[in-house]
Amino acid sequence: MSKRPDILLICTDHWPGSLLGCAGHPCIQTPTLDSLAGAGRRFTRAYSECPVCIPARKTLMTGTSARTHGDRRYIDGQPWPDLPNLAGTFSAAGYQTMAVGKMHGWPQRWRLGFDDVILSEEGRIQWGVVDDYEADLARAGHPGEAFGHGMGNNHYVARPWHLAEELHVTHWATRQMCRAIHRRDPTRPALWYLSYIHPHPPLAPLASYLDFYRGVDLDEPFSGAWSQDPDLLPAELRRAQSGARTWNADYVREARRAFYALCTHIDHQLRLVIGTLRESGDLQNTVILFTSDHGDMLGNHGIWAKRHFLEGSANVPMILVDPRPEPRVEAGSTDSRLVGLQDVMPTLLDLAGIAPPGTVEGLSMVADSRRDHLYGEIDNGAFHPRMVHNGRHKLIYYPEGNRFQLFDLDADPQELHDLAQTPEAASVLTDLQARLAESLYGEDRAWVRDGRWTGAPEPQAGYWRAPRADPGLAGQRGTHFPHPQPRPTERQETGP
Repeated sequence: MSKRPDILLICTDHWPGSLLGCAGHPCIQTPTLDSLAGAGRRFTRAYSECPVCIPARKTLMTGTSARTHGDRRYIDGQPWPDLPNLAGTFSAAGYQTMAVGKMHGWPQRWRLGFDDVILSEEGRIQWGVVDDYEADLARAGHPGEAFGHGMGNNHYVARPWHLAEELHVTHWATRQMCRAIHRRDPTRPALWYLSYIHPHPPLAPLASYLDFYRGVDLDEPFSGAWSQDPDLLPAELRRAQSGARTWNADYVREARRAFYALCTHIDHQLRLVIGTLRESGDLQNTVILFTSDHGDMLGNHGIWAKRHFLEGSANVPMILVDPRPEPRVEAGSTDSRLVGLQDVMPTLLDLAGIAPPGTVEGLSMVADSRRDHLYGEIDNGAFHPRMVHNGRHKLIYYPEGNRFQLFDLDADPQELHDLAQTPEAASVLTDLQARLAESLYGEDRAWVRDGRWTGAPEPQAGYWRAPRADPGLAGQRGTHFPHPQPRPTERQETGP
């Protein structure tokens, strides 16, 4: 049997870095992840450089920035870049590789370099592909009923799961991964990628996990003074707040309760994966890394979902465990170095003793080298923000209206106080603006002229005050039996 380590990479969808008991959250229950953090290292300044699903996963799988892999937008049906990737690099080094869960590749059955993929794609069957999860639901006597609960993939309406517990997609993915571990070739090291769909909506957790939080005094969303007056906000944040202004306290509380329930369900299911590794004799030789493609604002500052560089959306969990005698991953430690999803691939390769491809831009999180700043971008055009972070201070730029926000995350982790206009932060603001200007490329460079930030015109007053119409319920899924006929490639840019 090989002495090279096995690798278990776990990625969730929409999990904010603050939603961990070990991070000091007042009510989330994550005993398994807390135990993993106690056995390894938790990176507190971990970020999604482009906090939306497809670009973030391209960064995770290639170890490159959005500028290099060429995607900072959410567009379904777009081929992935021709770059060395995580699974292909491990395969070339002799690893067997298996992925379970959400991949978000194109075409849907493309394996992203893995030997095999057991797929669940959030009901994306419009291109004629029925994923393995929906096929198993049909075999269990429930064809097309994955979304029978009626909840949508981009909404925060909540209700309990509608089928038997064992048919929930979190249960399904866990058992598929356990089966993959049982079926491994014992003569070769393994890379396992477990990609959970949740806590991304739909918010339809098991009733038992909703009940788990019924007696809990849930924390409420927090808001900085800067977020209280929509007329003073950048246009992008006015839009983000507009859809939730009519939500009452009960709606918000139930959405957060359901979200927490989905997190705890995943946390508990991970115990089965860890138990399978232990009983198969693999656990003591398995490097485990847990992260997420991005977070979710969950109502903080009046904002929900992703696509922002505020902490709830951009900061992600990053827990690394190496049970071998590896002094670079000290048990029970935290690390405040600035890391991104691009660092996952080189870190795992480093711990496996494999040289990263020359295209990789990320840094190993267990090496001595550290970055002094991290750049973040999302989507094209002046409506969308950019970010630069130096490990303590974070600058967010909104080109429309030429607006800046500056936060001191050491003193103000909830981003309640915007320092961009304060005299005491002027030198920090100037330094980060310079770093941001150096990071811009392409059409974005037009926002700086002759060394001065000019940005782009702001929309007329009141443009985003009224909630936008949403007659299609932002990609609501329907019944999937009989299966819809394949459609031409659909470029959907409103979100997954």
